Amino acid sequence: MVTLRPEATALQPGTPEYAKQLRHAWRVCSVTSLGLVLIGVNASTLNVALPAVVRHFGADAFASSWILLSYLLVNTATLVFFGRVADLFGRREIYLAGFALFTITSLLAGLSPDVGFLIAMRALQALGAAMILANGTVIITAAFPPDRLSQGMGVYIGTLSMAQLAGPTIGGLIAETAGWQWVFWLNVPFAVIGLVWGWVTLRRVPPGPRTPVDVTGNLLVFAALSALLIALSQAGSEGLAGPVVVTGLVIFLVLVPVLLVVERRVSHPVLDLRLFGERMLAFANLASFCAALSRSALVLLVALYFQAARGMDAFTAGLGVLPVPVGMALASPVTGALGRRISPYALSVGGCVLNFAGLLSLMLSSGATTPYWIIGTGLFLAGCGNGTFLTGNTTQVMSALPPGSLGVVNGFRLMIMNAGIVLSVATTLSVLTSALSPQLRDLVYAGTLSRLSPVAVEELMSGFHRTYLVLAAVALAGLVAAALARPRA
Repeated sequence: MVTLRPEATALQPGTPEYAKQLRHAWRVCSVTSLGLVLIGVNASTLNVALPAVVRHFGADAFASSWILLSYLLVNTATLVFFGRVADLFGRREIYLAGFALFTITSLLAGLSPDVGFLIAMRALQALGAAMILANGTVIITAAFPPDRLSQGMGVYIGTLSMAQLAGPTIGGLIAETAGWQWVFWLNVPFAVIGLVWGWVTLRRVPPGPRTPVDVTGNLLVFAALSALLIALSQAGSEGLAGPVVVTGLVIFLVLVPVLLVVERRVSHPVLDLRLFGERMLAFANLASFCAALSRSALVLLVALYFQAARGMDAFTAGLGVLPVPVGMALASPVTGALGRRISPYALSVGGCVLNFAGLLSLMLSSGATTPYWIIGTGLFLAGCGNGTFLTGNTTQVMSALPPGSLGVVNGFRLMIMNAGIVLSVATTLSVLTSALSPQLRDLVYAGTLSRLSPVAVEELMSGFHRTYLVLAAVALAGLVAAALARPRA
């Protein structure tokens, strides 16, 4: 029988017990990092291989965007739910269940007979990813001694950067050689390894008190986000006055106040805004939302640029986007090490400055014949900024929370960030293709627009300029929010 014990206790540095705890913490970090690598590779490979998937199924623009959006929507809407469930039934059990579900759905996604089945499998895959994401940061926070948390968080976030570093190249190589199915089948062996290693390494912890799960709140969050995403994904083709766009926005605006009313009346709400009444936490989470909104579609955007505007193959496009994950991979562990001397607040603000500088550079230099070193420099700055911000912001928020609320609050924090990720993809794709006809829009997703005419490419380049402008403006808003998140003395 496994002994129930907490993940970490407060021990004095230099003692044998402290050293033992630290060794265990690094083993835990290896488990959670593997989960982050799995999710990061899954996302970044598909961003580059998406045109190959679209061409295989002959998918239109709407279905093409929902191959990505279905995953992001379900993942975002269920993060807080699984944070609460893990508090009730055990983080270890929910975390490992996420690995199992991710394995099965990855296998089935590669066997998809049509694009509808693939979208459904992506939605189920997102449930497994939510179980992993909602618990990984909490497990790290509980396992590490407070004086080493920033270091552990830097390595943890850095693994995501490494996944994003390898993912585009792998995705491009798979799309050109093995076939798009291997974008999903590649997940299976790593998910099995993570499941076994997590079973051996993670300790059982007593579940929290049996408090009710806010089912109504979760459904309202899902419905509101779904309406908003459908509106955004159709805005590019219908315009802001289109019937689907207007209907989706109206439903979203109606559901938001209903959600707030419901959440104030339940005992354990999915959106417990009282936990974020403190000024620092509110602005830190707003900065996280803006950073995610400006960051998350960047690799997808640039991969489409290289394939649709410059006519490159998927592998070459994958190599072209590497400065983003390289910057993140370099910045995250360096930031984690600096976190013992520099405050997380300062790191968060500095990361936002670099991210804004990178996106501003891309906006000012966008063109079909822009030299690659200019594009690469902008991408590298944005990558460094996001790696720095993610480590600093995560440490700042998690260090300020009481232990009893880590699970649900971390789920809420991740949901805010993932809402930015979802809206980033939907907004970017909508703004990028808003000036194109439906036929040209389909060619952008298939990565074949450059074969049509220089005039069509020029129309697309105006879309890239507008998109970079929007992302840079959002990054600037994130910088302001991060600056306002200064902790009290």
